[in-house]
Amino acid sequence: MSVVILLFVTGIILLALELIVPGLVLGIAGGLAMLAGVGVAFSECGPQGGWLALVGAGVVLTVVIYAELVWLPKSRLAKFFSMGTTLTGKSQPALAMPAEVIGVEAVAETTLAPSGYVQVAGRRYEAFCRDGFAAEGSRLRVKSVDNFRLIVTAV
Repeated sequence: MSVVILLFVTGIILLALELIVPGLVLGIAGGLAMLAGVGVAFSECGPQGGWLALVGAGVVLTVVIYAELVWLPKSRLAKFFSMGTTLTGKSQPALAMPAEVIGVEAVAETTLAPSGYVQVAGRRYEAFCRDGFAAEGSRLRVKSVDNFRLIVTAV
């Protein structure tokens, strides 16, 4: 009987930790511990003790699933662990407007072999050099805009 109680307590602790540590691993381990406890209860205590353990495990699992899916998302604990603000940054620089950059002089910030970065009017853009190579610091001229980069040539 002590093995059944030990397995149930272990399962309940793992299921409780699953509420705090997401990932389903602790929940599965807790469920398996409780299932092992039910199996041991059937073998040691007979059918009556096994069915009682099975009903108890079902009640515990139902309460944990309800807590994780219904109660926890609305709790103060979830608000503490959740992000409350949204980041407004962008992962890509703003696209160049063709009318503003075509024909304008650019300076190579990195070596263009044939791609790299240039600076046009104080803004950094990804660029492709039609000449194939441009050293860092080279003066270039913007010839066109291709999707997300500038097409440049040597001055």
